[in-house]
Amino acid sequence: MMTSDQIILFSLFGGVFAMLLWGRFRYDLVAFAALMIGVVLGVVPTKDAFSGFGHPATLVVALVLVVSAGLVRSGAVYLITRTLVDSSRSLGAHIALMGGIGGVLSAFMNNVAALALLMPVDIQTARKAGRGVGLSLMPLSFCTILGGMVTLIGTPPNIIIATIREESLGAPFKMFDFAPVGGITALAGLAFVALVGWRFIPQRNVQDHALSEDFASYLAELTVPEGSKFIDQTLTDLEELAEKNDVALIGLIRDGKRLRGLARNRALRAGDALVIEATPDALDEFRAALSLDFADEKREELLRADGAGLNVIEVVVAENSRLNGRTAQSVGLAWRRRTVLMGISREGKAITSQIRKTPLRAGDILLLLVPEGTEADVTDWLGCLPLADRGLAVTKDEKVWIAIGLFAAAVVAASLGWVYLPIALGIVVVGFVLLKIIPITEVYDHIEWPVVVLLGSMIPLGAALETSGGTQLIAGSLLTLTEGLPAWAILTVLMVVTMTLSDVLNNTATTIVAAPIGIQMAQSLGVSPDPFLMAVAIAASAAFLTPIGHKNNTLILGPGGYGFGDYWRMGLPLEIIVVGVSIPAILVFWPL
Repeated sequence: MMTSDQIILFSLFGGVFAMLLWGRFRYDLVAFAALMIGVVLGVVPTKDAFSGFGHPATLVVALVLVVSAGLVRSGAVYLITRTLVDSSRSLGAHIALMGGIGGVLSAFMNNVAALALLMPVDIQTARKAGRGVGLSLMPLSFCTILGGMVTLIGTPPNIIIATIREESLGAPFKMFDFAPVGGITALAGLAFVALVGWRFIPQRNVQDHALSEDFASYLAELTVPEGSKFIDQTLTDLEELAEKNDVALIGLIRDGKRLRGLARNRALRAGDALVIEATPDALDEFRAALSLDFADEKREELLRADGAGLNVIEVVVAENSRLNGRTAQSVGLAWRRRTVLMGISREGKAITSQIRKTPLRAGDILLLLVPEGTEADVTDWLGCLPLADRGLAVTKDEKVWIAIGLFAAAVVAASLGWVYLPIALGIVVVGFVLLKIIPITEVYDHIEWPVVVLLGSMIPLGAALETSGGTQLIAGSLLTLTEGLPAWAILTVLMVVTMTLSDVLNNTATTIVAAPIGIQMAQSLGVSPDPFLMAVAIAASAAFLTPIGHKNNTLILGPGGYGFGDYWRMGLPLEIIVVGVSIPAILVFWPL
């Protein structure tokens, strides 16, 4: 017989999922409203109403988004994309590659940290390929979850299962005891996701969240610095790199003069300026890839010497602008406003002189490098019109290895249990701010606040369901339901119920509840509890139906532009495959 609290909580969860699947109201509003109703009706204690906002899962999601932004800013993501990723690959091949890398990383590091490293790489690749990031982010998330099943340290449920086994049977599972079943399941899941699964993701994500292809393309100059490894090479030698970075090499400037004729075959010297045409992101990526300087490198050095951060803005030259008919050099843009002109976009018009010596016209779009915090002042002083902020930033490629080292140290420390993961990520964020990889004014801009509200609201409700005895009620019903069934059927029912709980509750809480149930089932059948524990371990990690079942799914909700009801389309067949593959594997490797 259900208590009144259990009836209210089951009704609340049913209402929340119905509203989220309907999609009329945004998910954060629905979840927060349900939390408030739960508090008013007395099923969630008032003192615990906002405990979810300080929960480690919520903090990890928020911190990971900031860390990911720092890895992009430092150039770490560009380094990975240049090394591993080719945007010309088919979507299926890209998902297979990224999913494989994510799965291997997740086996040996926290799967949230693995996604934090690869998510910005996937977004950059989608931008270069001109496709919606929603088509590849969910497969990447699912593959990092699958990879965590392979080892003891890959995911928290495995660690909990090992601990419970030690308490109940006297010895824990070892590091690679999960590998036979987890590895086969992960490979089957990866194959499904890469070959078929991504086709189930709603195509509207392509239109709604594909990055626009009509960004202004700028004519810009980048200077070859002293000691560059590209000295003595030619523009022709750089063609392949330029094409890979979506950059067109237009010409060469030497000693302030545009070289004509055979410029493409001239050996490069220190101080030469490459004339290129590119979008702002491609321009920055190409500069970071070749370790080039901005054309006005002396002004850039002065800007950096001030210790202030640098921002990139886009402005349009108006009729009454002080730049109309004049050059950036003649108005004293650099010495009056400490601003560097990075590029000019002039539709259909050729620019034959140096960028800073080019007379500007009304309608020109300028790409400017300005000191952080002076964006509005510079725009007003110039009399230009600002374009909508697209989050452009200067890659701090000189700090790439510091950023990677800091992140790697945090992951290792967390994986070995030296530092709690949220603390480790918090230290990384503080380090990125102190190193000026991320300006402190932008830290909160990178957090998906609706996702934080969703998670912070659902965690107290899940805790209330457990406290009220709702999960134990499910466990008792499960034991009654499976009475008299063969062992493989009982394993299957246990996995399905554990998966369902994991899609609603935190997977750690699900494991704590389901593992003792599995042991009790094994004892009632007079068989080994190991296959039942292994079934719980796999099922608790296989939360693919909702964005709240696993932190990785929550993490991609905002960046991928997904709706709450998008996950089950690929997640449901994947969960069926996980059950279908893992049950026979368990019976082979962990016989009853």
